[in-house]
Amino acid sequence: MPDTNSRLKTLAANIKKDPNDSFSKFALALEFTKMDRYDKARILFESIRNNDPEYVGVYYHLGKTYELLDMNQQALETYKTGIEIAAANKVNKRTVSELKEALAELEIEMG
Repeated sequence: MPDTNSRLKTLAANIKKDPNDSFSKFALALEFTKMDRYDKARILFESIRNNDPEYVGVYYHLGKTYELLDMNQQALETYKTGIEIAAANKVNKRTVSELKEALAELEIEMG
């Protein structure tokens, strides 16, 4: 199993070769999240959302990253947008329910 540094370098190289590689950006953002490097993860997640808005998996993780960065308003908007896109694209129900659950939890937290 490759070490974290090796994974980071491989993913970064993939993105350098193809800046529109949403999968590699997503994987790299998740690695940054594991390392508590939320600002770097946010940048990658936002890039995916902006350049590949149909990449539905990004909305949950971007929302959670916003929450970790105390950007709750952005998290709310991200969850809502993700729900709309997932529903419109008839993505599996689990994705929609995870987004709805995250939204409801954040709304309760925010009062």
